[in-house]
Amino acid sequence: MKGKMKVAVMTATGKMDYTERDIPVPKDDEVLVKLEYVGICGSDLHYYESGAIGDFIVKPPFVLGHEPGGTVVEAGKNVKHLKVGDRVALEPGRTCGHCEFCKTGRYNLCPDVVFFATPPVDGVFQEYVAHEAGLCFKLPDNVSTLEGALIEPLAVGFHAANQGGAHAGQTAVVTGSGCIGLVSMMALKAMGVSKVYVADIMQKRLDKAMELGADGVINSSETDAVQRVRELTGGAGCDLVIETAGTEITTRQAIAMTKKGAAIVLVGYSKTGELTLPVSMALDKELTIKTIFRYRHIYPMAIDAVASGRVNLKGLATHIFDFDDMQSAMDQSVSDKANVVKAVVKIAKD
Repeated sequence: MKGKMKVAVMTATGKMDYTERDIPVPKDDEVLVKLEYVGICGSDLHYYESGAIGDFIVKPPFVLGHEPGGTVVEAGKNVKHLKVGDRVALEPGRTCGHCEFCKTGRYNLCPDVVFFATPPVDGVFQEYVAHEAGLCFKLPDNVSTLEGALIEPLAVGFHAANQGGAHAGQTAVVTGSGCIGLVSMMALKAMGVSKVYVADIMQKRLDKAMELGADGVINSSETDAVQRVRELTGGAGCDLVIETAGTEITTRQAIAMTKKGAAIVLVGYSKTGELTLPVSMALDKELTIKTIFRYRHIYPMAIDAVASGRVNLKGLATHIFDFDDMQSAMDQSVSDKANVVKAVVKIAKD
């Protein structure tokens, strides 16, 4: 397909604009996807606000966005499992396939991954993208491309639940009710965890957690979260905590609210990168503390959970912005975090 496409570019910190680029040509093992929806991730907002995340520094003009869903409009000659017209969710990271981590199935740890919207690799706030066909997952008829765009954050939630050994009979707590906290809660419920509570200081986000299926919420600005968890568990403490807020206080609370032998999964990044924690308490309880980095082998599971109705991804999207309104989409997502739990950009026009 020849022609030009519209691309939204970050031209400076806090500034969005548009340019035109050639529509990419898919290689033999790639498909060309007409993008319909792309989610705005917390990392996009961080790059937009500060221009960097750790050692990853944006050099404008830069294209943000790594949560895409769309429709295949062209397929390379070696592609067998997808055809023109298939709707797909795109896993945004291409890995080398040859390193220790790829060979042992832990491809999310590949040091040579090429990941959308991770500098210097451009993202996909644009009309078309050519992507490796093996990383494009066909959506069932009852799963929309809007939901397809949200499979990416949902994959994070499922990976966190997997790392924590989530299963039926457990009581779990998710600290933080932003997008990743909410998808973690929904993943835990989809995996059969008996009781899932969500703790945060923003009541509107907690209300969204209840709407999406949490068994209860704890407003930590009004209630002692650790004491409340003990009350809810008859004094025992919870079996699992998924920590998505990335703060020292919530991580300390996670250690305090768990029972002996429990598991904690650290998902959220702290602003400083360092935390001071009550390690002696963790040792006394013989806690298992794990971390996650993105996800691996999750997309089929996540898509099935949405298709079967076990996860309500449509309810996660609180705001949908037109592609022509990228400046407002980014600015509102930054300035109104209590209300904009998850924003999605509609790329394709009706």
